[in-house]
Formats: sequence, C-alpha cells, structure tokens
Amino acid sequence: MANAASGMAVNDECKLKFLELKAKRNYRFIVFKIENQEVVVEKLGGPEETYEDFSACLPADECRYAVFDFDFTTAENCQKSKIFFIAWSPDISKVRHKMVYASTKDRFKRELDGIQVELQATDPSEMSFDIVKSRAL
Repeated sequence: MANAASGMAVNDECKLKFLELKAKRNYRFIVFKIENQEVVVEKLGGPEETYEDFSACLPADECRYAVFDFDFTTAENCQKSKIFFIAWSPDISKVRHKMVYASTKDRFKRELDGIQVELQATDPSEMSFDIVKSRAL
C-alpha cells in the first residue's frame, strides 16, 4: 500500500520482523532501506549483537531507518528494555535521498507499533551509546 504523499510502500517483511523483535526478541536490531520505492529489511542483528555491531551496519554516506532493542538497568537495579527508532541521515548523503527518507519517515514509523524513543542522527556522535542510554532512562 503506497503512501500517496511519498509514493512509498512498506514491505510486509518489515512489519513481521519488527513484531518478532518486539514480541519474541529474536533480533537486537533491524536496519531498513528504501529500494525501488519500497521500504525493505536490509539487515537483521541477532540477540547477541551489540550497539557497536549495530552502529557499524549503518553506511557512512547513505540514509537508513533502524530499530534497536536497547536493554539497560535503571538506578533502582531493574532490567528494562526500550525500542528505539533511529532515522540515520548522514550529512554527506545525497540531498534527494535525505528528502525521500525524511518525507517517508513518519508514515513508516506508524507501521511499527511499539516504538518508544525516536532518535535522528546525521553523524555517529548524535547516536552514541551514551546518548541512547540517556534517552532510555
């Protein structure tokens, strides 16, 4: 089902894999990309993968969407988890790509029910582990 405003479809696999991450915790992260006017799954990170593994998956010069299941311990020593939606749009990516990703982001995010925190980043420092941790608490 294409969005009239952006002309972008969301592949069913995107929603299916997100539900598996949310409900079954089969994945630590999912990286999505826009390909042929459709949002598709580019990479799935297993539950044992780290935030560093996830960061390394994002291309330095191309936009992506991603979800990351962040586990942390609160000050009260409680184990918690939050699902982050990350809109990765590096400064050096092509303007047209940035515009397509920006115009499609909200519609795509609505397809993924259960996002708890949104983060937009244009370089790795804007999505460092410390920033993610501070946004989770």
